[in-house]
Amino acid sequence: MNRNFNLNVIAKNIEWDLAIVGGGATGLGIAIDAANRGLKTLLVERHDFAKGTSSRSTKLIHGGVRYLQNGDISLVIEALRERGILRKNAPHLVRDLSFVIPSYDWWSSPFYGFGLKVYDMMAGKLGLGPSTLLNKQETLDHIPNVNKKGLRGGIIYHDGQFDDARMAISLALTAAKEGATLINYAEVKSFIKEGELINGFSISDNLSDKNYNIRAKVVVNATGVFSDQLIKLDQPNAKPMIRPSQGVHLVLEKKFLNGPHAIMVPQTSDGRVLFAVPWNNYVVVGTTDTPIESATYEPIALKKEINFILENAGNYMTKKPKISDVKSVFAGLRPLAASKNNSEPIKEVSRHHKVTVSTSGLISVLGGKWTTYRKIAEDTVNTVQTVGGLSEKKCKTEGIPIFGSDQNTNWQDPLHFYGTEAKKIKKLSKTGNQSLSKKLHITKNQILWALREEMAISLEDILARRTRCLFLDSSETEKIAEEVAMIMADEMKKNNTWINQELKTFKSLVKNYKI
Repeated sequence: MNRNFNLNVIAKNIEWDLAIVGGGATGLGIAIDAANRGLKTLLVERHDFAKGTSSRSTKLIHGGVRYLQNGDISLVIEALRERGILRKNAPHLVRDLSFVIPSYDWWSSPFYGFGLKVYDMMAGKLGLGPSTLLNKQETLDHIPNVNKKGLRGGIIYHDGQFDDARMAISLALTAAKEGATLINYAEVKSFIKEGELINGFSISDNLSDKNYNIRAKVVVNATGVFSDQLIKLDQPNAKPMIRPSQGVHLVLEKKFLNGPHAIMVPQTSDGRVLFAVPWNNYVVVGTTDTPIESATYEPIALKKEINFILENAGNYMTKKPKISDVKSVFAGLRPLAASKNNSEPIKEVSRHHKVTVSTSGLISVLGGKWTTYRKIAEDTVNTVQTVGGLSEKKCKTEGIPIFGSDQNTNWQDPLHFYGTEAKKIKKLSKTGNQSLSKKLHITKNQILWALREEMAISLEDILARRTRCLFLDSSETEKIAEEVAMIMADEMKKNNTWINQELKTFKSLVKNYKI
């Protein structure tokens, strides 16, 4: 995970077995699997790792209760299995979280209770705990802030929770450990072809404007919601393969949940489910499912989406959130694989993934979800071996621990997501372990670690993804931005001009996370 070293590697103009475009969950998962199978693997990312969709999820590793409702049994079974594997391989990043579904009708508890028993059964030995019916008092004990009017009881079930951007960084570190070469802030400008077949691409280093030609036996398009851009770079007349959908989340203070359990609202006004999830001493509430015409790296929450979440969450809460209570708002775009006619409502579009191969040999990964990233990678690398005529080796990622894996993780430690590396971070500097904020946990040592070990480049990288400050409390993050920039500048040997430019760029970005 040393960017300059990796740029020197690609400057040698070696031929890679596999070159991956895209540094989100899918691309990073592919890099781990491919490198572990012995393939000479390169990954390039236009911005920072997990800059797009992969840092903007509901923070759940789950089978998908809603997919069960839609009858998508195969996806639920696959996701539940992958949930169990992730829980085993990344105990510092994935934990059991209990969800309570409040019931206000006599039939709701038996109805959802039966469905969740099926959910438990599908998980089998990889289940996180049995679902159970609750009476009215037990429901109130679990979620004290739930709306009491008409409450009859509830159901409690178990799923997984994680920190998406931190998981992505840990996957990047795992890929590097397996032997993959990774570079962020490197943009593909054009494909290199021999006849009609792709055998590489040219990239521009966005930090130095230097160009590099990459030669590779196989190229994989793992750019998620931006897949069509790369497909059209290869074949300009190609039909759109991605149907983007926007999901918005609001972040509130923890008093709006007032407990360690999450709430799952089973039926919103648009027929979806809504979650209120405790996360890092705050509460994440979401999400929406809004069709979007074109993909952007900083999608903006629509006013109607914000009002939808506040209204539907408020229906189930005694303390009803208002716009003024929102600490941060973030939007992500789902890279849903387009169907033949795209006529079904967006909420009914399958979350399954597809692996396609163009006539020029470009492999594109379409659709999928965070929970199934490992299986998506396995399917993709199997295709890579076939397309590239490479030696057939079986996937072994089921048994590969994610970087930092620590079976004795203390989830009360604010540095728990570093796993085994947490002790090293605390030892970087005796004076660097004090948080820079009373509301958010971020230390000088974390900043230094991100710069030295995690390929962080910008103020945004530090405050949005190496730590999650921006996603938790945008105003508080804005207050500490200058101090963080000064620590970075001292470490990176940057001047005041750099500090001012970073602060200017970041201040413009923060507007997207405020209402």
